[in-house]
Amino acid sequence: MPRLYGFDDQSRRRLRDDEVGPLREMVSRALADQSNADVATWANEQGYRGTLGGEWKDASVGRLFRNPAIAGLMHDENGELVDAGHPGVVTPEEFAALAEREQGRKTADAVPAFDYLLNEGACECGGCKQYLSGARTNAGSPGYRCRPKDKLGRGGCGEVRIDAELLENHVGEYVVAELLKPGVRAQILKAQAAVTRQVEDLKAAIAGLEQRQKESAKLYGSRQISKTAFVTADAEIVTNLKEARTKLRYAEQMANFSLGGAKDLVRWWNRAPQASKRALVLLLLERIQVFPASARGVRTVEPGRVVLHRQKIGAPSSGA
Repeated sequence: MPRLYGFDDQSRRRLRDDEVGPLREMVSRALADQSNADVATWANEQGYRGTLGGEWKDASVGRLFRNPAIAGLMHDENGELVDAGHPGVVTPEEFAALAEREQGRKTADAVPAFDYLLNEGACECGGCKQYLSGARTNAGSPGYRCRPKDKLGRGGCGEVRIDAELLENHVGEYVVAELLKPGVRAQILKAQAAVTRQVEDLKAAIAGLEQRQKESAKLYGSRQISKTAFVTADAEIVTNLKEARTKLRYAEQMANFSLGGAKDLVRWWNRAPQASKRALVLLLLERIQVFPASARGVRTVEPGRVVLHRQKIGAPSSGA
């Protein structure tokens, strides 16, 4: 692994005198609203090279600017910036300004966010049961995927990907067809009554988890439990809180949903807010399972690929 530009050794205990000045100049130019590409061009024109002897590029300048070590900082286990115990080439304030600049660049260049209908637990991988999450393809198209396991073992099999429009249209057609059946609206009202009761249960559960989190922090602060025990307990509570809050958000959408007197259901579905459509999906469907396609690039919902499990009226959705 190459050393970091501006430092004389891998441990970053010593600054490299002939790189300190150029790096500070590069940062100054970036904070004066020059792009990373312009900074790279300037550095190359001055004869400055990276630690492996290569010319500077937009990407390599960006990576350098995003590394907190250039300011003598590091990220702790909670993702917070703390003193790394070694010297920095630039000040923490300059690094903070670089981070703010980077965020501005991301916002300006970002693809508009896609409002996923079936995100955060509304559909799952048919193989490993992991919830599918929204993820754009390499071409930038919105889709759903089963994320593979990370280094900490979190995630699923990674075998399922499906185009968002394809899946959402398939589910939408089913929902509209169901609503055309006699008696379905009465069934929805029964499901809403069950969900309304669940909302209060979820609020109580969240309050209990938040109290446990405070008590755990208090025990750690008074040194009654070890850091390892605190981190383990807190991580479990945070996971449970995230899941409970997601369920509460969906349950509240379902409890507050009203189809009204929609006469043209297809037109209503096409124009309704995503929250209303999501609530209706969860009131009608207990689970949406997605299985792998028979081959890559398949642009249809093949038989058996998407399995819709009808909600047992009177029982709240597992996704809520």
